[in-house]
Amino acid sequence: MKPASLLLAMTLLFPTSAPAEENRVDRIRPDAPELAAYGPFGIGVRTIKMSHADQAEVLKAAAGSDVPRYDRPLTVEVWYPAKVEQPGGTYRVFLRDGKTEVSIGGRAVRDAEPAKGASGERYPLIIVSHGYPGNRYLLTPLAENLASKGYVVASIDHTDSTYNDRAAFGSTLVNRPIDQQFVLSEMARLSDAQDGFLSGLVDADQAGLIGYSMGGYGAMISAGAGVTEAATKAEWSAPNGLLAQHQAGTKPHADLFDPRLKAVIAIAPWGMQRGMWDDAGLRELKVPVFFMAGSADDVSDYGKGIRPLFEGAKPIERYLLTFENAKHNAAAPMPAPAESWAFNQDLGFAPFEHYADPVWDTVRMNNIAQHFATAWFDLKLKGDTGKTRYLDLVDHAASGVYAIDKDGTVKPEHSYWRGFKNRTAEGLRLEHRLPDQR
Repeated sequence: MKPASLLLAMTLLFPTSAPAEENRVDRIRPDAPELAAYGPFGIGVRTIKMSHADQAEVLKAAAGSDVPRYDRPLTVEVWYPAKVEQPGGTYRVFLRDGKTEVSIGGRAVRDAEPAKGASGERYPLIIVSHGYPGNRYLLTPLAENLASKGYVVASIDHTDSTYNDRAAFGSTLVNRPIDQQFVLSEMARLSDAQDGFLSGLVDADQAGLIGYSMGGYGAMISAGAGVTEAATKAEWSAPNGLLAQHQAGTKPHADLFDPRLKAVIAIAPWGMQRGMWDDAGLRELKVPVFFMAGSADDVSDYGKGIRPLFEGAKPIERYLLTFENAKHNAAAPMPAPAESWAFNQDLGFAPFEHYADPVWDTVRMNNIAQHFATAWFDLKLKGDTGKTRYLDLVDHAASGVYAIDKDGTVKPEHSYWRGFKNRTAEGLRLEHRLPDQR
């Protein structure tokens, strides 16, 4: 191959800068389930800075010394129902290496005017919490989609845990649930304020939480699960016993719980496989959880880490949506940007691996997650009991029988997953347990 032809081929395979139109987070496939479709609201997006005063500075904690305190900074991306004439905008997003910044296209309009709820009604709040490392944009497909359906969505850049500032793991272990609860309270405060774009917009009394990987770890603690004493003393744990504030049976852990939190989605939650929780700690759960995971997850460990969180007697209602043969990147990450396909010398691998799954198409998984997140939060946060029919399904989608006539008549033997077109629910399983049901 001639040098010029080789250069052209390499450019096509490994683009150095792809347009936002190519790197989109809002695609809905023709075979997407029914509730994945975007809702009736335009979408606005704004970035806000928060500061959590007087927090333990985990990175500077030293054995045998008092732990320094600091004002912990957090950057939060907020999506909300908005008055929009022409949807669409661009995000500037860092890739997994924390250095490469790329353009991502979506439907949200930067700084758009909020659309106040009818008769002064406020919109339920959903907090989004990324993995380690990650950033506030990683779950943008879910965030935008839910905002279009009448939710305010606040996605956190967890300090010490992003692509740009990843630091000692102990900070993530201690701060993840604290950040989640703080942002919930701050969003409530900003909504109750007399001025600001969030004024009168957020119903924080009906709050949900989506956590992916380490965000899922934090979500389990925010939902009430107390960690084990062994986890607080493990060699990989936080210094100076700082994780003990989340230990089961302790007052600090009990005090962290916020009753405004009404529903959780935990995607590939990390921790159970490392002994983070035991039966006693999980008995402290107070909020219903919808789990999502890949059956081949070898990071959070589907068999030893995720299924035990779902199985066995728990005091809460819970679901487990399984993507058969998917790994740790199931459902949550946005589609891999074109620039992530090239090998990265600093990482030692192509950042593509951080976003994609070797079996499942990411857009397909995003659409399925959007479908079930809509059903779950509409039911739990809006009281829309009609969404129950999208959750009351045969466990294995492959066992469902599609029996609908061309005129739309549903036959008695029809048991295919509601909201899914014929032959489109393959590879999925949805299990359900009521409180204290094994």
